[in-house]
Amino acid sequence: MARINDVPNVKAFLDMLAWSEGTIGLGDDGYNKLVNPAGFFDSYADHPNVLVQVTPRLKSTAAGRYQFLSRYWSHYKKLLGLPDFGPVSQDKWAIQLIREQKALEDVKAGRIPVAIAKCSNIWASLPGAGYGQREHTLERLLAEYQSFGGVLA
Repeated sequence: MARINDVPNVKAFLDMLAWSEGTIGLGDDGYNKLVNPAGFFDSYADHPNVLVQVTPRLKSTAAGRYQFLSRYWSHYKKLLGLPDFGPVSQDKWAIQLIREQKALEDVKAGRIPVAIAKCSNIWASLPGAGYGQREHTLERLLAEYQSFGGVLA
């Protein structure tokens, strides 16, 4: 479960994203997960910045519950005043990305199909992302969102 104290729909959306990215329930509920096929990292002091060969054509530094790329870490660390790459910092960063996509109010109001569409260019597992990776269907994401306590408008 998302660790930040926020509104239920935001927590449910964060949990849905973690489910979609395939990190929920792994290790420290995904917060210490390196991109597949790699395992876990040991310290939350900083983004682990481990380059992983995902497929023959894809390498990635994605890490954490929401699979953040290391190249963006210093920007968001400074912008949000994040002390580390720990769970609360990861939740704050994910919420900031949702806010930047102008989807946070949609999430709070339960307009989840709209929010997912607005965030699809951030998370490769969302429908319409177009990164050539596995994308989940909107129907499945909505079911997961509701299973985490989210309420649809």
